Amino acid sequence: MTAAFARVPELLAQHLLLAFAALLLGLVVSVPLAILSARHRSVARVALGLASLIQTIPSLALLALFYPLLLSLSALVGGGIPALGFLPSLLALSLYAVLPILRNGVTGLAGIDAAVIEAADGMGMTRAQKLRLVEAPLVAPVLMAGIRTAAVWTIGAATLSTTIGQPSLGDLIFAGLQTQNWALVLAGCVAAVGLALVVDALLGLAEIGIARRRRGLVWASLGVLLAGALVALAPAWPAGKGVVTVGAKGFSEQYILARVIGHRLEAAGYTVRYREGLGSAVAFSALAGGDIDVYVDYSGTLWTNQMQRSDVPPRAAIVAGVAQWAKREHGVTLLGSLGFENAYAFAMRGDDARRRGIRSLADLAEQAPHLEFATDVEFLERPEWRAVRDAYGLRFKAAHPYQPTFMYRALASGRADVIPAFSSDGRIAADHLAVLEDPKGAIPGYDAVLLLAPSRGDDARFVAALRPLVGAISVERMREANYRVDRDEAKASPEDAARWLERGLGREVSGNARTRE
Repeated sequence: MTAAFARVPELLAQHLLLAFAALLLGLVVSVPLAILSARHRSVARVALGLASLIQTIPSLALLALFYPLLLSLSALVGGGIPALGFLPSLLALSLYAVLPILRNGVTGLAGIDAAVIEAADGMGMTRAQKLRLVEAPLVAPVLMAGIRTAAVWTIGAATLSTTIGQPSLGDLIFAGLQTQNWALVLAGCVAAVGLALVVDALLGLAEIGIARRRRGLVWASLGVLLAGALVALAPAWPAGKGVVTVGAKGFSEQYILARVIGHRLEAAGYTVRYREGLGSAVAFSALAGGDIDVYVDYSGTLWTNQMQRSDVPPRAAIVAGVAQWAKREHGVTLLGSLGFENAYAFAMRGDDARRRGIRSLADLAEQAPHLEFATDVEFLERPEWRAVRDAYGLRFKAAHPYQPTFMYRALASGRADVIPAFSSDGRIAADHLAVLEDPKGAIPGYDAVLLLAPSRGDDARFVAALRPLVGAISVERMREANYRVDRDEAKASPEDAARWLERGLGREVSGNARTRE
């Protein structure tokens, strides 16, 4: 539990920076818009309609939509606009913050007694004087209520920014959900909820101060909020040149390998931070764009998804092809294969496969229309699935996406009959799963490869720290490390599993060296 909460300060700072920036941008947009809307009904209809429409878009989808939009915009202006991380998160969350501020502002201005406005006119006030001296004080309590709502929404939705490469308290929640480490989930939730409650309470005090015309209470509450924000943001202040970012996708093996990489870089004198829970496309784009410095991907994933290749050559040819493409197209260095493969492996419960007489994907195709298929959340959209489906004519009774961990749960509980397991997953042996043969060779090789950002390929110290990992990890060791995190009893954290894996690296390297000799 202590280890889980130890990660909170750094992520809280990033979370707070993002949420406050989004709220500030939302205010900058919505307050002038509220004033304009109160003066012109046509503007109000359009502005409130658009803000309401944006609010109906699911938070995760809105975050994801900014990726292709910013990517296209960047290409249009010749590059330089980040499509991942802080900018898309800021824009999406700012849009979410607009509606409650705008609606409360318009409602407050429209609700001011006409006699008050007439009295101001009678005193000869200009439009600016009326706004500053009459309308603003009267509408402030209502507007503050909208700001409080926007603040709570923004802080909550900011947890989803993890999925597009922006560090936040969502890192803990997504990592904990995937590894079933409920201490991480709890730490992320408690920190996010606590932050929202504290901010809401301080803004509430300011709201009371405004309503009762107690300036001292207003300034005191906002002052405490500002001071707290500055203290919380300290870990997010610009880092030195020695800081490197290790990326990871959202499953146990990636969390473990990220820690192994991080430990080696720390030993080489670097300060390490992590960006975890990245999607496949997001991770590679983040590396190519320099948002992360290093991560582990799989040759087959890059071959099919990034390179759009549908042929299936030998594993070594795929790795070589990926290395050449990554360097030529993106300046990314493929340092080497770690020594194991994590391929998709269609699996069934062992007793069920034997009872049905299914040993291969060809056998599976005959009975697939009567079987339930559970996958990870992205598999059904991947070209590998289309290749396997078309090669064998697979048509399942139903297909349901899950987070990878829960995909195994679905199979074990009988809610699913077949899953695309991962060949380096220790649960295949522990759960007595039957891995189906692929006689047509439709699934490409998935060697785990170490990728370096363009700025790190020529960094001799960086490369020297990581090169010993090349060829150093066997699939048996990786399976055991994964199982230590994924098993139900005596679970290890990714940090502990990484330490365990590292203890065998020296022997693996020596063994590999002797084999090559």
